Amino acid sequence: MNWPRKLVLIVSGLTLVAFGLGVALGTRLGQRPAVYREVPVPQASSLPDPEPAGADSSGCTQIHDVSRLEGREGCVTGLILRVYTAGSGNTFLDFCQDYRTCPFTSVIFSADKPRFGDAGTLQGRHVEIRGNVVAYQGRAEIILHDPQQVRNVP
Repeated sequence: MNWPRKLVLIVSGLTLVAFGLGVALGTRLGQRPAVYREVPVPQASSLPDPEPAGADSSGCTQIHDVSRLEGREGCVTGLILRVYTAGSGNTFLDFCQDYRTCPFTSVIFSADKPRFGDAGTLQGRHVEIRGNVVAYQGRAEIILHDPQQVRNVP
C-alpha cells in the first residue's frame, strides 16, 4: 500500500519541479523577448514632415490611429493613464483604462529602466512618444530605450 503513495508523491514532486522550470524559462528571467530587435532612437528630423490624417499639430498620431504607422518610425501622442512595472522589471505605459483592449502601448525593458529614473512620474501626463512602431500581440507598440523618446506635451 505504501508503493502507490510514494509513486504519487514522486510524480507530484516532479510535476512541481517541471512547472517551476517552465515558469522560470517562460519568463526568461526578465530578458527581452526574441521578437524585439534593437532600434536606433529616432531624431525629430527623421520623422515624416507631412501631417497625416489623425495627426495633431505636432505631427504626432493619436493612439487610436497608430496602427497605420506599424513598421515605421513615428510619433504617438496621448495621456498616460497608468504606469505598471511587471514582475520581470519591464515597465508599461498604459494609455487606456483596459490595456488589453488598447490599440497602443509603450514599454521600457528592465535593462533600460535605470536611464529613465522614476517612470511613475509619467502617470497622468500627456506625452509624445517617438520611435519605431512595432506590432506585438495584435497591438501597436513603441519600445523605449532612451528618455529622449518621451516628451511632455503642455
